[in-house]
Amino acid sequence: MFELALQQVANGLLVGSTYALMALGLMVILGILQVINMSQGQLYMLGGYCSYFATSILGIGYFSSIAVAMLMMAVGGVVVERVAVRPFLKRPFYITFLSTTAVSLMIEDAAQILWTADPRPIATPFLPIPIQIGPVYLSMQRIFIFCFAVASVLAFAAFLKWTRVGLAIRALAKDRDTAMLMGINADRIHTLTFAVGAALAGAAGALIGAMFGVYPSMGELPLLKGFALVVMGGMGSVFGVLGASLMLGVAEGLTAAFISTSLVDLVAFATMIAVLLVRPEGLGRWGGRHG
Repeated sequence: MFELALQQVANGLLVGSTYALMALGLMVILGILQVINMSQGQLYMLGGYCSYFATSILGIGYFSSIAVAMLMMAVGGVVVERVAVRPFLKRPFYITFLSTTAVSLMIEDAAQILWTADPRPIATPFLPIPIQIGPVYLSMQRIFIFCFAVASVLAFAAFLKWTRVGLAIRALAKDRDTAMLMGINADRIHTLTFAVGAALAGAAGALIGAMFGVYPSMGELPLLKGFALVVMGGMGSVFGVLGASLMLGVAEGLTAAFISTSLVDLVAFATMIAVLLVRPEGLGRWGGRHG
């Protein structure tokens, strides 16, 4: 029993780390633009397909295919921002909610038509031989996914804290009017924010797609969990979102092992409610107002 619990905790940490990539992309877009980007789940899905086609058709290695997925989804994020968000930024918030929802539905329907609903596996160089760490068995692929996801979160935190673009993003999130008076080009930062958020989603799609295959509806639940994690982690807190993501992954793993796999998603959102009852502001914040 104890060994099974440790195994599920380890598995949950691995899955939770990829949730963080999706949630951080949503967080930075919501914090800067006050936009609920409903197309983020489909960008996640397209990132998985980019990795699949890069490896299966172009013959690119799996590691390089993740970079391809991030680059292509960054471009996709810019397109979504220009087409479905920028024209409506001065309208009520539900207009951009509806426009990005329309984009998400069009992308998913197009994927269904082009590639069918059958899952497609992404080829990786990892051997299916588990590594034993005490009572826990982990594949090299899962260890790589965890390390890559956590490294991406740390890189994102460093990007926000120490780069000029990151400082501009934080300034706009904290006090938009003052930041613009100081010379920050809001339109350019909006575009870069969508590109960064979409690139993170693309990386998550390529990582999870290698574990479970890629298919058109794969981004639906991760999108909802991503929004939940933004709330749990606290708007603007990178490490709060990471902590909430790992907590959620562990809760899901233990639920699947000891209760029922059919209750995994119920427990995920119940965990969010429990966290907010104890700490309404979330697990952590940048501090101050963010957009």
